[in-house]
Amino acid sequence: MNTMSASRSKNVLLALDTSGPRLQMALNMDGKTISFCEEIAKGHAEILFERLQMFLGTSQISYKDLSKIAVTTGPGSFTGLRVGIAAARGLGLALKRPVVGIPNLLALSLDMPGRRDFSIIVDARRNQFYAQSFVSPGIPLAPPQLLEEGQLQEKWSCDSALIDPQINIEQLAIFAAGVDLKAFPPAPTYVRAADAKPQTKLRIERV
Repeated sequence: MNTMSASRSKNVLLALDTSGPRLQMALNMDGKTISFCEEIAKGHAEILFERLQMFLGTSQISYKDLSKIAVTTGPGSFTGLRVGIAAARGLGLALKRPVVGIPNLLALSLDMPGRRDFSIIVDARRNQFYAQSFVSPGIPLAPPQLLEEGQLQEKWSCDSALIDPQINIEQLAIFAAGVDLKAFPPAPTYVRAADAKPQTKLRIERV
């Protein structure tokens, strides 16, 4: 992994992705982007800040050098999304830095350079799919949808792309550096209702 120094610039963006079975981080500064990726099915919360400290140290970047933080907002793993968004918000609050949230399907569209009028489709399991149409990479035509398998075959054209939901974290970092803060809040993007339910055994359920 290459190193980068913040001594020449105050524009250092940190991007985080904990929405799937991996931990991804990227730093973008002055057009140079480096990244870190570790496969991990669960347990992001236990290793996130340890890996972040290592990544920043290897890159010769300190927390105070960060000028902006970006995080994926889903759809994705409910627990993973909460970990990443909470970490990004916490860093933003502690460092007094802006935080932006990038929806996953939009982030995936960034890996389709040169394409126009296309759709991103991701397997959501249970015979369902997340789908969203784009005018071009990063520019959605409509909000994301949750479709049954039959609806997918009926409504979506052959120009659609059923893809591996691994986000290109470096492209996300480049994109996030130029987005409007108000247009990309760091809040979960729920296309399907969350599966997580409050624990009630031996406890009073909260309503």
